[in-house]
Amino acid sequence: MTKQALRDEILMKIEKPARYIGNEVNMVRKDPEKAEVRFAMCFPDVYEIGMSHLGMQIIYDMLNRRDDVYCERVFSPWTDLDDIMRAQEIPLFALESQDPILEFDFLGITLQYEMCYTNILQILDLGNIPLLAKDRGEEDPIVIGGGPCAYNPEPIADFFDLFYIGEGETKYYELIDLYKENKKKGGSRKDFLEMAADISCIYVPLFYAVKYNDDGTIQAMIPENKHAPSKVKKDIVLDFDCVTYPEKPLVPYLKVTQDRCVLEIQRGCIRQCRFCQAGSVYKPLREKNLERLKTLAVSMLQSTGHNEISLSSLSTSDYSRLQELIDFLIAECNNRKINISLPSLRIDAFSLDVMSKVQDVKKSSITFAPEAGTQRMRNVINKGLTKEEIMYGAEQAFRGGWNKVKLYFMLGQPTETNEDVDGIIDLCEEIAELYYDTVPKEQRNGKCQITASTSFFVPKPFTPFQWAPMCSAEVFLEKAHRVNDKLKTVRNRKSIKYNWHESDISVLEGLLARGDRKLSSLILSVYKKGGIFDAWSECHREELWRESIKENNIDFNFYVTRTRSEEEIFPWDFIDTGVTKAFLLREWHNALEEKVTENCRKKCSGCGAAGFQGGICHEN
Repeated sequence: MTKQALRDEILMKIEKPARYIGNEVNMVRKDPEKAEVRFAMCFPDVYEIGMSHLGMQIIYDMLNRRDDVYCERVFSPWTDLDDIMRAQEIPLFALESQDPILEFDFLGITLQYEMCYTNILQILDLGNIPLLAKDRGEEDPIVIGGGPCAYNPEPIADFFDLFYIGEGETKYYELIDLYKENKKKGGSRKDFLEMAADISCIYVPLFYAVKYNDDGTIQAMIPENKHAPSKVKKDIVLDFDCVTYPEKPLVPYLKVTQDRCVLEIQRGCIRQCRFCQAGSVYKPLREKNLERLKTLAVSMLQSTGHNEISLSSLSTSDYSRLQELIDFLIAECNNRKINISLPSLRIDAFSLDVMSKVQDVKKSSITFAPEAGTQRMRNVINKGLTKEEIMYGAEQAFRGGWNKVKLYFMLGQPTETNEDVDGIIDLCEEIAELYYDTVPKEQRNGKCQITASTSFFVPKPFTPFQWAPMCSAEVFLEKAHRVNDKLKTVRNRKSIKYNWHESDISVLEGLLARGDRKLSSLILSVYKKGGIFDAWSECHREELWRESIKENNIDFNFYVTRTRSEEEIFPWDFIDTGVTKAFLLREWHNALEEKVTENCRKKCSGCGAAGFQGGICHEN
């Protein structure tokens, strides 16, 4: 029987003990004693969230294909187990072997969301690993971060030995080979970090110093080791068909957030939404071959027993062979009695036809993401969606039998006016009116149900809006209340429901998204006061952040609400994503002038991503 790090009496006390016992379907089993390199792959959130993340499954599968590597998983223990582990001094462990993560060579932490930063410290602390990289010794694991938040690693730079900038499939094998080589030579921890820094996409924070201007902005990022380059370059997969992909993904015992097979059809995006970091940092668009996708789909369904398969990409409608893929999946899934999930579709006649084939129309809702209530605002953000297209899509959906519509918007985007805010409910009202005008009374499946949800705009690095100010929490709430008050005045208010996010968490996300190294002390202070699981509203304690901001002399407005000058050096400017700062600045000017930029298939905008010599930039 496999050993367990937690005794039965502990498992019986805590919520969802299946989070911690491993042994799932398709779990990789190896002899830890025979592995030359042990890699603990960590998602700093609860099991259900981490096991829904495709990137973690990809790295887990890829590393375990090597006989000399054993990659295991570790997640943040929920608060109930966290208390027990601290009280009983139980070290944090990996699921596969149940061994303490302190015994591993690497701790790889995926960085998906800024509000998980305190959980990084929870992982290190429970694992008995020194919180600060400068305090770690020769026997401590190498702590490596990667993922979208690694594109501004500075707020958490003090906690990591190195960061991997880009897509994990390309350089991890090389990194592990260097580790083995250094170990064989009897080299030190510093020797390995210097070898790692020679890889173009690896950033070692200890090898850099930051010099500041008197006003708090950055004057220079200075390499202090001969192996540290002045620019760290993002690395990406160019041959998207030959790259490894998990044909036998892990199947959890408990229900997770994304409880289905996930088929990644492409990476990157042709749309140039100015608020979207993913659309920028994952450029250029690269598609996976249709026949490869068919093979993967069948393999995953056979190996998991899942009753649903989902397509994954930033904009599924832009996959050039979507019609053929859908036809195949419909036939395959009908035979197997399996559901198909199709996120990120643009609402047009083709998409509605597809959705009518794969959804129970009477139960399902149709989702639009206009992002803004007026055409002026959609031009500012370069959404590439006109009101006519939205109304046509809604009309076609109503004629197809749908009566439930979800609409997603953002509040607080650059140049937003009260008229733009009011436009959110105006658009909802027009869509409700359209339903009653379009569908005869005798054919209606109940009343129209429109759910409008607003998130609060957070300017992100490597977007044209990285120069933009962010609203304060108070201003965000004023905007949300304005939308809610407007709703009470419209004729079809009983057909419209309005939801909005919490503003306090949004502004903290903005602080951490565009912060510099000075914020490491803030995050450490919040953690030491007991702050963890800040992404969860029931655990988030705003007062801890307010106290720590004051104690660490953090100028909140400096990081959040001010407009950046065009000449300012950002904390992340030493990273080269392929998309040039000059292009982003040009797009910032286009936003202020309400100019629309065409998508990549219609016209190349010269963003710089063609320098990767692959993907859509070189299709023709």
